[in-house]
Amino acid sequence: MPQDQGIKMLSISAEVMGKTVTIHPTVIWDRNELILVDTAYPGQFPLLAQAISSAGLSMERLSKVIISHQDLDHIGGLPAIKEQFPDVEVIASAIDQPYIQGDKRLLKLTPDAIAEAVNSLPEGVPDEWKSAFKHTLENPPKAHVDTTVANEEELPVCGGIIIIHTPGHTPGHLSLYHKASRTLIAADALIVEQGVLAAPDPLYCHDFELANTSIQQFLNYDIRQVICFHGGLYDRDCNKRIAELAEKSADS
Repeated sequence: MPQDQGIKMLSISAEVMGKTVTIHPTVIWDRNELILVDTAYPGQFPLLAQAISSAGLSMERLSKVIISHQDLDHIGGLPAIKEQFPDVEVIASAIDQPYIQGDKRLLKLTPDAIAEAVNSLPEGVPDEWKSAFKHTLENPPKAHVDTTVANEEELPVCGGIIIIHTPGHTPGHLSLYHKASRTLIAADALIVEQGVLAAPDPLYCHDFELANTSIQQFLNYDIRQVICFHGGLYDRDCNKRIAELAEKSADS
């Protein structure tokens, strides 16, 4: 890969619902573009900016944000980014676009799910904090999507970024393949648990059967490493491991 191109997994850790949660947005760049994939939880924009700076990059260069899907931990920082960098292009799937824009309620934030999330907060959390948390869930961040992309579409930037529609976690979930580095940005289509690449957690999937089927799409790519939003980097014989997961999903 040329020296003026690169890809970097970010790590952002914070207390979420009483426990430390680490998530992994990704930045991809070349001479002309700096692209961020996913934007972390609401309120984490300063952590995101610091992570990009620690990677030796300037957020002032940010040109595009690709949102893999509509979930809160992926869209949370989007309004803050657009407020500070209004010319940044926001890219997502047409299916998840209305949810990201606030035209439709986020699929997983039903009234029952919100009540369950608030009730599951640890004992001792102040009522004021509970109210603020509930307000965030009832009024999630939203921002306009400038460009929609489709399966197998290639963005001709940063050495080539191929869009892979991997529905299941959400209906419009996207994964990305960065050709120059042979990196699969799986978002939530895969996870890493205790150092092992695994299928997504059914607890968090809108349609787990479909999410399992989507894994088979990764068989079409020569993958050197996988970045999972939850669990981080996996770089040990990726194609073999993905083939194992795809075979298991086909048998289930």
